[in-house]
Amino acid sequence: MARGGLIIFDYLLDESEDMHSLLLTDSSTLLVGGLQNHILEIDLNTVQETQKYAVETPGVTIMRQTNRFFFCGHTSGKVSLRDLRTFKVEHEFDAFSGSLSDFDVHGNLLAACGFSSRLTGLACDRFLKVYDLRMMRAITPLQVHVDPAFLRFIPTYTSRLAIISQSGQCQFCEPTGLANPADIFHVNPVGPLLMTFDVSASKQALAFGDSEGCVHLWTDSPEPSFNPYSRETEFALPCLVDSLPPLDWSQDLLPLSLIPVPLTTDTLLSDWPAANSAPAPRRAPPVDAEILRTMKKVGFIGYAPNPRTRLRNQIPYRLKESDSEFDSFSQVTESPIGREEEPHLHMVSKKYRKVTIKYSKLGLEDFDFKHYNKTLFAGLEPHIPNAYCNCMIQVLYFLEPVRCLIQNHLCQKEFCLACELGFLFHMLDLSRGDPCQGSNFLRAFRTIPEASALGLILADSDEASGKGNLARLIQRWNRFILTQLHQDMQELEVPQAYRGAGGSSFCSSGDSVIGQLFSCEMENCSLCRCGSETVRASSTLLFTLSYPEGSNSDKTGKNCDFAQVLKRSICLEQNTQAWCDNCEKYQPTIQTRNIRHLPDILVINCEVNSLKEADFWRVQAEVAFKMAIKKRGGEISKNKEFALADWKELGSPEGMLMCPSIEELKNVWLPFSIRMKMTKNKGLDVCNWTDGDEMQWGPARAEEEHGVYVYDLMATVVHILDSRTGGSLVAHIKVGETYHQRKEGVTHQQWYLFNDFLIEPIDKHEAVQFDMNWKVPAILYYIKRNLNSKYNLNIKNPIEASVLLAEASLARKQRKTHTTFIPLMLNEMPQVGDLVGLDAEFVTLNEEEAELRSDGTKSTIKPSQMSVARITCVRGQGPNEGIPFIDDYISTQEQVVDYLTQYSGIKPGDLDAKISSKHLTTLKSTYLKLRFLIDIGVKFVGHGLQKDFRVINLMVPKDQVLDTVYLFHMPRKRMISLRFLAWYFLDLKIQGETHDSIEDARTALQLYRKYLELSKNGTEPESFHKVLKGLYEKGRKMDWKVPEPEGQTSPKSAAVFSSVLAL
Repeated sequence: MARGGLIIFDYLLDESEDMHSLLLTDSSTLLVGGLQNHILEIDLNTVQETQKYAVETPGVTIMRQTNRFFFCGHTSGKVSLRDLRTFKVEHEFDAFSGSLSDFDVHGNLLAACGFSSRLTGLACDRFLKVYDLRMMRAITPLQVHVDPAFLRFIPTYTSRLAIISQSGQCQFCEPTGLANPADIFHVNPVGPLLMTFDVSASKQALAFGDSEGCVHLWTDSPEPSFNPYSRETEFALPCLVDSLPPLDWSQDLLPLSLIPVPLTTDTLLSDWPAANSAPAPRRAPPVDAEILRTMKKVGFIGYAPNPRTRLRNQIPYRLKESDSEFDSFSQVTESPIGREEEPHLHMVSKKYRKVTIKYSKLGLEDFDFKHYNKTLFAGLEPHIPNAYCNCMIQVLYFLEPVRCLIQNHLCQKEFCLACELGFLFHMLDLSRGDPCQGSNFLRAFRTIPEASALGLILADSDEASGKGNLARLIQRWNRFILTQLHQDMQELEVPQAYRGAGGSSFCSSGDSVIGQLFSCEMENCSLCRCGSETVRASSTLLFTLSYPEGSNSDKTGKNCDFAQVLKRSICLEQNTQAWCDNCEKYQPTIQTRNIRHLPDILVINCEVNSLKEADFWRVQAEVAFKMAIKKRGGEISKNKEFALADWKELGSPEGMLMCPSIEELKNVWLPFSIRMKMTKNKGLDVCNWTDGDEMQWGPARAEEEHGVYVYDLMATVVHILDSRTGGSLVAHIKVGETYHQRKEGVTHQQWYLFNDFLIEPIDKHEAVQFDMNWKVPAILYYIKRNLNSKYNLNIKNPIEASVLLAEASLARKQRKTHTTFIPLMLNEMPQVGDLVGLDAEFVTLNEEEAELRSDGTKSTIKPSQMSVARITCVRGQGPNEGIPFIDDYISTQEQVVDYLTQYSGIKPGDLDAKISSKHLTTLKSTYLKLRFLIDIGVKFVGHGLQKDFRVINLMVPKDQVLDTVYLFHMPRKRMISLRFLAWYFLDLKIQGETHDSIEDARTALQLYRKYLELSKNGTEPESFHKVLKGLYEKGRKMDWKVPEPEGQTSPKSAAVFSSVLAL
């Protein structure tokens, strides 16, 4: 419920019997408890249940929270103290033998009141139970002189307690002192009993609720402050029935309805006959002459700029301040589009602006991505070089046949964009709203020579300053990625999953499924002036819009449908110089293009790269707007006044039913659907298609047999012109039913805005509205209706167990004597739940970019770009437990600026295939091994695995990660290094001069075994909590440093693995 009392949402609990308690743990998380044996955790942003905690003692009626524990009061009279992170019971107080009435916590004290069992039943106990949370034991009970039903701490000057009885008696006393009968006050409730009691956050007000629904407010000052930084409280108006205000008859405007009149059937004095009365409406003030002079009429509505001669809502315009707000930004736009007289007047909507990540000392751990994305779809992080293509990656992902095809693809090429895109799509599938990053895909993208030749790889300086024309760049990238995927797919046989529903293959021997989805077969005819004609067949994966000649000079508003421009672009006819075999020289020829086969997915590059094309879109949108208004029954006239009949006609419901609003019709030229028909003479008919046309012509599926196809708009990629940030690229995508079914369990379609990691549902009209001053179309995707039904969309994991077997090293000097691992044998293949110790080492490709603020603090602008250099996996069970089966050094073609030898153990030359003596592999080879382990269901044990998986670019389910950083960690305490944990628990001294990933992975496994031993497999959290306390006390004494002298040993001893620890 909102502050004003409006209901934001209702949430129905399925398995709940009787709910009694709520606890808001932070701004977006709510705990709900009642008379069942579990407590639910609800995310208020997504309005979904995120966790279900089992409660050993059912019946949670009261919940409190401090910075140490969750406190749960049970109907059995017990109070349990639970861990803030795991919700496991750490302590329990048996307060009352009957039932618990209320309790409160302040500082180190817990006070409770309740009922005790007597021979006649339950009786209210006049002794308050007080517990010291430092020693976890009860202290002297406090005897009071009222029957306590509610109590609260009021810590102002001292820790006072307010004890309230249901009859209205209120007593104040100290929890460790004696209660004085003189401190008893009485509340006069309207009802017979008090039902609830609470204290404001400022401790300046007490609120009592009685059984008649009245709230009694007590304060210690005439104007109390109820909350920190509180606004003025709005109280309900008092009842005016008993004291009526006096009425002045001389006031002509005084409403007589203030006089309460009884209901009667007699004629009232005010019921004057019509002959004696005439309506005299109050005259409206005259309209400003400047408004009438500048007003333009659209339909029956007049629009005029505000002359700013009158006050609006009694608030004056602040011209100077509003102008200075815009003038503070740069006025230079990156594109000639929008360079008008006052480009700063066109402000970019907030959700379309370029989003950036604010880095802190913890990196990304405390950045709130949920503020930007409240859906379960995954965004993409923008800080990686050349991440301008994030929007197009999302478009390809939400094309269901493309997603399934890419994820079924796997080849042996080191830098295959189709493989890397499939890995990224797999991460987007697994994510539940958390953002992903395409670092491995973009790494492979930067190695493709064609991408560099086409100018698709931006330098960091150009990307940060926005010097590149992003609209042209993303259109070239669109053509490149389709061509590259087409070539990658041609090299492999078509997977069995991509055969048609009837069983026949969709592609020929020389084609690919990408070609069948996107390719359009054409005939190019060249006609020379000598009469000779040359015809050759070709295909294209996308089309570029070709606008009519003279479109920039034609400002009269000539109507030109999008379908006409599209047909002109597909069936292109142009005059050009070409070689004629008959004339044996270059001659002027007429080249025409005819369509032989239409694609399943129609991709269009808009090519709005100059003011000429932008003006064409703007004029056509204005013409379409005027035609839509006329179609609704209105007429845009240049006269300044409407006849009364026009207003009545426009206000009739016949023309207004089921029509979009005026705002939704503005800046719209693009249709949601188009209809294409192949004619017998190899021609093509294209027209805009609406729902009304479908009712007239029938369903599109029935006409496909006659060469008629309906294409629906699926995505639009737009270029946002923002002079302040250099511009950005966003996508509007119509997400289909299958994606909603997998992520949210519902079947519906919805348009979304994808702006890197910002994802927001939008209205469908917003996807086709283009205000050319700041929102310019770049790419359009139309798909055939019922496209998914033509394909078998099953995904078969292409990664097999053979990736874990022995493989050759890329290093020329590597010998068997240098081998540091033993590959898995066939009888050692991991199973679900097996343990694998993992550690990774990294090198730096780009240094961190930071700035120093005026107060001396450092602000991270862009984090350092890391690349994985070594990955080690150690067996976690079996006779060879502790022996590595993966120890791969990752070859890199990019320049390394820092090998971080002190922390990684990687030396210059270790990653060079010419001189390295290590087992050198490609990143893709090792990535496949880890993907197979994840898919098979193993559990990874390591120290700081979150960062490792992030740099490797893997999405691992949380239940498959056992991180010793969090196993040996207390809430709100520092993280402990692996070196200190190994010294304290295992009597091992590791990471002396450099780090070794085999040693670290093996140590993490030993620490996990030690954790199971100390916590009795997690069954005794209290004893393990004491161990952690000792660990933190020892760490503070030693300043978290491991002693260097050999004589000093660890205070703990631990069993070392019985298996082989060295090779």
